[in-house]
Amino acid sequence: MLEHLPEPGPDASYTLITNGLLVRANQEWLARSPLDKVKISLHYFTDESLRAIAKTRIGINAVLDGIEAAREIFERVELNTLLQRENAHEVRDILHFALDRRMPVQFIELVGTDFNESRASSAVSADEIVNYLRTLTTDEHTEVAGVGQGRRVFRIDGVEIDVIHRNLGRHHVGQCGTCPFRAKCVEGFWALRFDHDGGLQPCLLREDLRLDLKELLATPRRLAEAVAGHVTAFTEGTL
Repeated sequence: MLEHLPEPGPDASYTLITNGLLVRANQEWLARSPLDKVKISLHYFTDESLRAIAKTRIGINAVLDGIEAAREIFERVELNTLLQRENAHEVRDILHFALDRRMPVQFIELVGTDFNESRASSAVSADEIVNYLRTLTTDEHTEVAGVGQGRRVFRIDGVEIDVIHRNLGRHHVGQCGTCPFRAKCVEGFWALRFDHDGGLQPCLLREDLRLDLKELLATPRRLAEAVAGHVTAFTEGTL
């Protein structure tokens, strides 16, 4: 799929989100892909925390090598770290690892969904990393533009550090106003998901708002019109 992506043009971009483990082995053809950015999930910094979180025997060096492999072929490589009890003692190490390599990093609070209900006890607050970042820089602002979760943005020597912090609240659009699931919504509307069965989902909690696109995949114009119409109806609350 990545090899056959069309050129995105000046108003779009492609980002690959990965755990980094297969980047080195696929480095040659990835370098020829039209990807603009690679975002690598680094939720651990030792073998112990990697095994506790990912339940794998793979060592942390394989993940760190994947990050270096991505940096060798892409100008923009970023990290994201999910804040958890199992990695709380390593968060500062991850931050300084990113800063030493001038890579942006995003720290994300674990929020409860039906999918990760079993990990609810692992959730920790972002307050500690926010307070630590404030000892390193005074360059901080809050972004709540658009929809979805607000974020705190710090800049240290030109490197951007984001914190998705639940204290900022959520930002919703038209369809959310009367949604029966709003009380347990964790993100608002910030992304469109195209699922494995050809369905477009503007909200993971609402199967009734899913749009089946399988019959439109062969006709790009009708596909674009259907997606645009569906998103417009969702944001205006008329679905």
